[in-house]
Amino acid sequence: MGTVSIRLDEDLLEKAAIMAKALNRSTPKQIEHWAKIGKIMEDNPDLPYEFVKQAIIAQAEKEAGKLEAYQFD
Repeated sequence: MGTVSIRLDEDLLEKAAIMAKALNRSTPKQIEHWAKIGKIMEDNPDLPYEFVKQAIIAQAEKEAGKLEAYQFD
């Protein structure tokens, strides 16, 4: 995956830098995270944010091989 330089509003960059520091991400990764959430929310307007957030976490757990099979009782 390549990189591209784009111009962003300075206020957005400052907010992203603050959030990035709080969440141990780089500023570009924070902006990518916001863009990912925004795209999912636009593609699925009926889903609540918390559901989208948990889906992203579940996908990361799957990619890390940390999911366990659910046992029905």
